[in-house]
Amino acid sequence: MNAATVDALLVAAVVTNGLLAGLFFAFACAITPALRRVDDRTYVRAFRAINSSILNPVFMVVFLGAPATAIIGAIARVGADVPHSSGWVIAGGILSALTFLITAMANVPLNQGLDRADVDTDAQQHAARETFEARWNRWNLARTLTSALCILSLTMTITAS
Repeated sequence: MNAATVDALLVAAVVTNGLLAGLFFAFACAITPALRRVDDRTYVRAFRAINSSILNPVFMVVFLGAPATAIIGAIARVGADVPHSSGWVIAGGILSALTFLITAMANVPLNQGLDRADVDTDAQQHAARETFEARWNRWNLARTLTSALCILSLTMTITAS
């Protein structure tokens, strides 16, 4: 793979991982704090609406493209033996993959559980929220941090070359 292609992959990785980091950060700083202020029924309805609307082609291209471009870019950059960037690019690829895994193995199953929960009564709505909210927020914070560190690592890769 030529240097221009590798650089284009890494730029795509920075952009896609940056978009995800921004989304996760927005949840951590604005969306979940706002939802913390609403009643259980509103919370469950709002999060279910978010869960169904986020699964769209634009999001999926970014969500799948972020780790793909980071990992492929890392492999290509290490294979090209560019001095002073191997550690950063490997870290970026690992952090992007970790962000993906946190989402796929923690946040998505929690989303699915909330979507499947019985919420006909006030008690069921409260139970669904109690099962979901704190755990989802912790995992969202974790992926916010891994995605931000991924962008830092990938940016260091580009500036080191």
